[in-house]
Amino acid sequence: MDGTIGVNKPTIWFADEDFHDADEPYLPELYKESFHAWYEDARDMEACQYGMFRLYSRSASIYSTDMPEQHKLNASDWDETMNRLAMQCIQSEAYSVLLEQGVQYSAIPVTRRKDRKVFAAFIYAVNERLAISKPELEGYMKHYRVHFYRVFESVFVKEIMLQKNLIDKEATHRERLFLISKRLYDQIDAESVVREMLHSLEELYQDSEIYLYLSQDHLEGDSRVRPLEFRNSANDIVTEAFLEGKCCIDREQPGYIRLAIPMNGKQAAYGVLCIEINMVHWDESDLPAFMLIADTAGSAFENAKLYEQSNLLINELRIINEMTKRLNQSLRSREIFQYATAELLKIFAADYCCVLQLDRKSNEFKVRASNLEVLVGKTYANDYGFTGVVYRTKEALITSDYKNTKSVSSELMEDTNSRSLIGAPIFVDGEVAGVILVTHRDANYFSYDNYKLLQVVSTHIGLAVTNASLHAEMRKMIITDNLTNLHVRHYLDEEIQRKQRVDAQGSLILVDIDFFKTVNDTYGHQVGDRILIQVSAIVRSSIRNGDIAARWGGEELAIYLPNVPASRAVQIAERIRIRVESETDPKVTVSCGISEWEASHDKISVESLFYRADMALYESKKNGRNRINIG
Repeated sequence: MDGTIGVNKPTIWFADEDFHDADEPYLPELYKESFHAWYEDARDMEACQYGMFRLYSRSASIYSTDMPEQHKLNASDWDETMNRLAMQCIQSEAYSVLLEQGVQYSAIPVTRRKDRKVFAAFIYAVNERLAISKPELEGYMKHYRVHFYRVFESVFVKEIMLQKNLIDKEATHRERLFLISKRLYDQIDAESVVREMLHSLEELYQDSEIYLYLSQDHLEGDSRVRPLEFRNSANDIVTEAFLEGKCCIDREQPGYIRLAIPMNGKQAAYGVLCIEINMVHWDESDLPAFMLIADTAGSAFENAKLYEQSNLLINELRIINEMTKRLNQSLRSREIFQYATAELLKIFAADYCCVLQLDRKSNEFKVRASNLEVLVGKTYANDYGFTGVVYRTKEALITSDYKNTKSVSSELMEDTNSRSLIGAPIFVDGEVAGVILVTHRDANYFSYDNYKLLQVVSTHIGLAVTNASLHAEMRKMIITDNLTNLHVRHYLDEEIQRKQRVDAQGSLILVDIDFFKTVNDTYGHQVGDRILIQVSAIVRSSIRNGDIAARWGGEELAIYLPNVPASRAVQIAERIRIRVESETDPKVTVSCGISEWEASHDKISVESLFYRADMALYESKKNGRNRINIG
């Protein structure tokens, strides 16, 4: 059973293991424990009752049984003799025996089981009458060696178990860290990352206080998350950890240790993780794990932030795309402003929105659209309120709390009890053509992202307004005669046709300049054009805004009067005739033909209306000109 190969080949692998010379400094405790174990096992034997056993190691360590009371030996004599005999036995590596003063001292070497090298001397001292033989002593020695190696194997197993426990602990720790990391990276928003990290740490270190100090965001409703405040205190390890980017430890509080570790991402430091734990539950080997959790949380927090920002950006792009598409579908500025107001209220979840347009002639801003109806149509000086600030600076602005600042007067903010505001200019051809104001009743409501988004949206609104203006100008060019600035004939035809579908009646006046060819032949075409312009100006100033005047032919003009009977049309035509005769230079006269339609007529058409007016005009010319006739 000593580890030799053969029949007694051990079934446990460590039974063949042995200690080495380098292990000598660690053996005294092993000698002591094994000797005491052997003595407890052997003390009932006769040899132990009548004599004394001792174990000497190479370093002269002595482990001894008790002196039997019936043998009163001289302590100094046998002590010196046994020491001398032990050294002799170890050096000679052989059985040694001495007989002095009636006492027999016998020593036998104790060898290692693997290489048979002597590592101790096993000695027995007894009255020579009770002396034991070499084989007996060898039996006692081997009995002791069995105990020695049993203790040795026990220590070996304990060491193995300790290593195994450490490995298991490490494996468990790694697994827990892996699960924590996985759970952290599974979160897609920053708040979830923070809560998961704090929850995981509280599971790992249950008897502790854990806080997270964030440099920017603050998680509302969680007392464990606090804003990072920079202090001048030399003992502020949280600030020190954040600024220096390293772990800081405070051991000044008795019985507790406080650690502060920066929560870093690849782009920045986002905060500091702080834990205060009882020293009883703290193991310095846990520090790398704690730092790993902080680093993992920093990366996961950063990823979540980037994910949130990318989602925000995607949402903003979607909003901008949909809004731009819808804005470009409308070519009327009024519709654009109304749609923009409705959309801005939804996008920013705002309480009020106001869109103002600059009137270039009066140089004042007019409210074109707002969900506060009392403001629509109001005008303001270009230096009034927040609109004036935007107009002057040509930049967007944000106000967090109007109630406590009131840097400018604002009717919008006062009437709505709003406290937060974002505003942006609407640019057309590089100049401020309008202003957008978005408000909310709560203070600090709008974020910097809202501020930036409004700037982008206002640019697209400006482009839509520009397109609408260009379209209006183009349409005006298409439906307007360049010389007279009256509408062209096809526009007049379209409008009369549209009116006949919805109105109850209407009248048409055809105006022809008398002897216009003679004017051209006499004065030239430039003067003829001037006469046309004069007559057209008289016509425009003699009718209502809803009436339509057009150039029907060369020197012929047409006037359509919606919902006006022929009797009233005669009065208007007469006013025009009189003014032309008195106001033109050179003087000319006009002849007029009038026709009307009513919903009760059998046949209603633009052609019949013009035909009857043309026939009436023919009658006026036939009967002497400078007169009016109804067809």
